[in-house]
Amino acid sequence: MTKQSRMTMIWLLLFVLCCPYALLAQEQRATVRGIVRDEKGLALGYVNVAAKNNATGFTAGTQTDSTGVFRFAQLPAGTNYSFTFSYVGFETQTLSGYTLKPDAAFTLVVKMKTDTKTMDEVVVIGYGSQKRELLTSAIGSVKAKDFVKGAVTDAAQLIRGKVAGLSVITPDGNPTTTSQLSLRGVNTINSGSNPLILIDGIPGNLTMVAPEDIEQIDVLKDGSAAAIYGTRGTNGVILITTKKAVKDLPPTIDINTYVTTQSISRRLKFMTPSQYRELVAAGKPGAQDFGASTNWLNEITQTPLSQVHSVTLRGGSKNTGYIASMEYRDMNGIVQNSNNKTFYPRLAVNHTMFNGMLKIDASILGYQQKYFAGTEDNASLIPNSYRGDVYRNALTYNPTDPVKAADGSWTQHTDKTDYVNPLSLLYETVGLNKNSDFRTYGTITFTPLSGLEFKLLGSHDVYNSLRGYYETKHHISTIRDGKNGYASRGTLQTREDQVDFTSQYNKDLKDHHFTVLGGFSWRKAFSESYYMNNWDFPTDFFSYNNMSTGKALSRGEATEGSNASESRLIGFFARVNYNFREKYLLMASMRREGSTRFGADHKWGSFPAISVGWNIKNEEFLTDSKLLSTLKVRAGYGITGTEPGSSYISLNKINFDSYTYINGEWIQVISPGNNPNPDLRWETKREFNAGIDFGFLNDRVSGSVDIYKRTTRDLIFDYPVPSPPYLFSTITANGATMENSGIEAALSASPIRNNKFQWVSSVNYSHNTNRIVSLSNDAFQLASGYSDQGSTGEPIQSTTHRIQVGQPVGNFYGYQSVGIDDNGHWMIRGSDGNAKPIAQQQPTDKRVIGNGLPRHYLNFNNTISYKKFDLSMTMRGAFGFQILNMAQMFYSAPVMLARGNVMQSTYDNLYGKRPLADDQSLQYVSYYVQKGNYWKIDNVTVGYNLALPYKNFQNMRIYAAVSNLATITGYAGIDPEVSIGGLAPGVDDRNRYPATRTYTFGAFFTF
Repeated sequence: MTKQSRMTMIWLLLFVLCCPYALLAQEQRATVRGIVRDEKGLALGYVNVAAKNNATGFTAGTQTDSTGVFRFAQLPAGTNYSFTFSYVGFETQTLSGYTLKPDAAFTLVVKMKTDTKTMDEVVVIGYGSQKRELLTSAIGSVKAKDFVKGAVTDAAQLIRGKVAGLSVITPDGNPTTTSQLSLRGVNTINSGSNPLILIDGIPGNLTMVAPEDIEQIDVLKDGSAAAIYGTRGTNGVILITTKKAVKDLPPTIDINTYVTTQSISRRLKFMTPSQYRELVAAGKPGAQDFGASTNWLNEITQTPLSQVHSVTLRGGSKNTGYIASMEYRDMNGIVQNSNNKTFYPRLAVNHTMFNGMLKIDASILGYQQKYFAGTEDNASLIPNSYRGDVYRNALTYNPTDPVKAADGSWTQHTDKTDYVNPLSLLYETVGLNKNSDFRTYGTITFTPLSGLEFKLLGSHDVYNSLRGYYETKHHISTIRDGKNGYASRGTLQTREDQVDFTSQYNKDLKDHHFTVLGGFSWRKAFSESYYMNNWDFPTDFFSYNNMSTGKALSRGEATEGSNASESRLIGFFARVNYNFREKYLLMASMRREGSTRFGADHKWGSFPAISVGWNIKNEEFLTDSKLLSTLKVRAGYGITGTEPGSSYISLNKINFDSYTYINGEWIQVISPGNNPNPDLRWETKREFNAGIDFGFLNDRVSGSVDIYKRTTRDLIFDYPVPSPPYLFSTITANGATMENSGIEAALSASPIRNNKFQWVSSVNYSHNTNRIVSLSNDAFQLASGYSDQGSTGEPIQSTTHRIQVGQPVGNFYGYQSVGIDDNGHWMIRGSDGNAKPIAQQQPTDKRVIGNGLPRHYLNFNNTISYKKFDLSMTMRGAFGFQILNMAQMFYSAPVMLARGNVMQSTYDNLYGKRPLADDQSLQYVSYYVQKGNYWKIDNVTVGYNLALPYKNFQNMRIYAAVSNLATITGYAGIDPEVSIGGLAPGVDDRNRYPATRTYTFGAFFTF
C-alpha cells in the first residue's frame, strides 16, 4: 500500500464518520460544558463522557482534558438527556433528565466516587491481574497517562526512567534502532539478556505494536513474579497491554499527529581543512594536501523531517465494543538515506452474550515496514538501514580532498586500508528491506458460575522479511576489489502459533479469599530463510532483481543457502493467591515446562515460586491513622530458566558444505558438524526478593524499596574439550554460575495539588552488583578461569574485555598507561607494579582497567499542570562505569594521519609532557577507558488543552517536545549512552551512528 493510498483511506474514513454530524448541522443546537473532579475536588483527566438523548436515541462521546474539563459543541436540542461518566478506579455515574434548549449553554460539575472494588485492579501479572494492594512480588506498572511524552521509536521508550531496575538504552540516532533493555543486571553468558516481552499475553518485540496503541506496561522484576513463565523468565518479563474496546461508548475519533526534526547533539572535533594544511606544512608523515576544502560530515548529513499520524476509532453498544486504529510513521535519520517507514493497522472487537456468561475478544495487529538497505543483512531480524563506515569515513576522510575528481568520478584512494569516500558508499548502493509482521489472536472467556472462569487464547503470528542489496560498478567493491557489480538477496519467514487455556476460581470464605489458577500453554515456532549473492554483472540496470546474470555464481565463487528450524514449548502451570482480610497475603505458583531445544536427557524442568506479604496498614491499630495510608512488607523466592539461543545445538548435526577431489572430480563430503550434548538443559536462576511499600497523607507521598539476590546456575557456555575423544575442540554445555544482587528504591510525591495547579514528582534509584562465581563444573572446565571477549579491530587486533571467576561481567582488560616517555611513547604498568615502555609489553602485564556496566541508575520525573497548560520533564543518569572511547583511541594518534584525518586533540600534551610520537603505533591502553558518568535532561514536553468552537470537535491538545535536550558528563565522546548488551559492554564504537537531539511539534484531537 502506497503512502498516498493510505492517506486516502484515512480521509475517507474521517469523511464517512463525520457525515452524520454534518447532517445534523441544520438542527437547533445547544452547548454543554463541564468539569469532573474526584471526592477531594481534584480534577480528573481523560474521563469518558457519553451524552444520550433517550427520546431520539442520539449519542455522542468525548473525554475530559488533563484539567478535567469536557465540552459538547452544539448537541441537538431536546428533552430527556443523560450524561454518563466512566473512569478506571471510579464508580460509573449517570446524570439524567436534562433538557437542552435551542442555542442554550449550561455547565455540569461532576464529582466521581472512588470504586474501592476496582481501583487497584490494574496491575497485570502472569495470566491475570491483581490489586496493587495485594501484590507480594516486585512489579513496576506504568499507565498511558504517565508515559514519556514526545516522539518515541518503540514501546520501551515510553517507560524510560519510570521503573526502578529497568535500564532502557538508546545507543544511537538511527531511525531503525530499537532500545536495549537490561533488568537487574546481566544474568546469562551465551543467551540473550532481553526480558521476555508479551503483548496481550503473546510473545512479541518492542516494535510489534504502535506506541500510541499501548494502554499500560507492567514489568515483572523478581523471580516470584516471573516464575509462572518458566524457561523464559530469567531476564524478567514485560507485559504490554494494548488499548481495549469499550462498550456503551458513542463513536469517538482520536487523531494524534506530530512532526519531528533532529540535529547532532555533539560533534567530534576533527581537523578542519586549514588545520590539516598546517600539518602538511609542518611535514607531518602521511599528511597530503589535495587542494579542496570539504566538510565531509556536512556532506553526508541532512536536516531530517519525520512525521507520525495516528487515527483511532472507538465505540460500542451494550454488548459489543470495538476499536480500530491506523498509524503511519515516516522516520528519517540525520544521515542521508537512513529511514524507516512503518504502517500499523489494528482492529479489536469484543462481544458479550448470555448475560455476561460468554465473552469473545478478537484482534488483528501488526506492521508493514520498509527502509533503505545501506548494507548487507543476510541473517537476522535486526533492521540494518545504515552502514557504520559511512559516518566513520565522513570523520576521517581527508578534508582537502574534493567530493569528486575532475572526470566526475568519486575521489578514492585504494592504496589506503579501510578508507572510502563516504558519499560513494551512500550513492553507489541500492537496497531495500521490506518487513511485515501480522498477528491474529483472540480469547473466549466462559463464566458458568460466579467466581469461576475459563479462558482460551489462540494466536497466529507471521513475520516476513525480503531484502535486496546492490553495489554498483562505481562502488569501491568494483574499483578496489574487482567485483564489477555485487548483489545479494535474502528472505526470512517466521511463524509462531500459541494456545493457552486457563481456568480460575475465586472464592470468599468469610475473611479468607482464595484465587486458584491452573493452565496449559503450547507454543510452536518455525523459521525458514534463504540467502544468495552474486557479482560480475553485465549492467547496473537490474540491481539485485536479476541475480542469475552475475557470472560469479557460475564460476563457483558466490554463495547461496537456505535454512529451516522449528521448536516447541509446552507448559503446565498453577498458582494460588490467598489473603486474610487483605492483611496476610500469600502467592505460590509452579510451572512444569518442556522444550525441544533441550538435550534428550533434560527436556523438562520445574519452576516453583512463593511470596508472602503483610499489609500492616490494615491492622486495627493503624486503620485510623491519617498520616499513614500504605504500609506493606513482602518477600518472595522464585526459580526461572533460560532456553538455549537456537534449536538443534544439543543434537549431532551433519555438514554437507565441503568437497574433496577424487579420481578427477569433486565429491561432496558428509561429515559431523559439532559435538552433541544430550545433557544440555536450561539455565536456572534462583532469586530472593524482599520489599516494603509505603504511603503517607492518602498516598500524596508513596514509594517502595526492594532488595534482591539472584544466583544463576548451569549457564550455557562453549567449553574447550580434548579431541579425541571429542570430534571437535569445543562443546556447548552447562557449567557456569553467576550472582547478581542489588537494591531498588522509588519515591513519588504530589507537593502541590489543587483545582488549578498540580505537581507530581517521582524519583527512582537502582544499584546492581554482578559477580561470576564459576566458569566450570565437574564435567566441563575452563582451565584458565577466564574468557576474553570483544575486539578493537585492526590494526590493534586486541580483545577488550575479560570475563573471569570472581569478577563482574563487563571488565575492560588491557594495559594500564601511567604516562609517556621523553620520546612520546606509552609507559605502562608491568605485572610487578613498575612502569615500563609499551615496547616491552607482555600479556601478563594486562589487568582490569574499568567496567562498562553502570553500577548506579537514577531517574527524576516531574509533571506540572496549571489550568490548561501542562509541563513534563524526565531526567536520568548512570554512574559508576567506564567507556572505551574507540574514536579517540584510533583518531587522536598521529600515526593515523597515514589513513586520513585525525582529531584536533591529536597533538595535545599527554600527562602534561608532550604529544604522542609520530611513530607511536595504536595501542589499547587505559588512557582511552574514560569515566562515563552522565546526567541527561532527557525529555521536556509542554502542552496546552483547548476546546474548539466547532460542532464536531470536542477537545484538542497541542504540544512541543525536545528529546535528549542536554547531557552533563565528563566523557569526551559524542554521547555516554553506549551499548550495554553482550559480554563486551561500554564500547563507544567508532562506526556509531551520531547521537541526536529531537524536536517535536504535535496535536491531539478528539471528536
